[in-house]
Amino acid sequence: MRKFKVLLSKVAAAQLQNLERPLAKRVKSHLFLLEENPFAPRSGADIRQLESPGGPKFYRLRVGEYRAVYVVVENEVRITEILHRKKAYRFLD
Repeated sequence: MRKFKVLLSKVAAAQLQNLERPLAKRVKSHLFLLEENPFAPRSGADIRQLESPGGPKFYRLRVGEYRAVYVVVENEVRITEILHRKKAYRFLD
């Protein structure tokens, strides 16, 4: 099985750094799960493909009240945003 490399954008890295330490640690542990398979939902990784008009396919990983939004390019999982659920889907508009 191929491994994926998880990369954070500057925006996502800043958003992760602004989270409280226990929450940031929990989000990081869930992001590491994406290395195995960024497409399949499983225990500890609630993953869904987002509706996006044209362009690349975006996915979201749910971690409690927070969402990590990402796109998969070849063997890279590029995390674009890590947001509270209230704000997580506005970027699709």
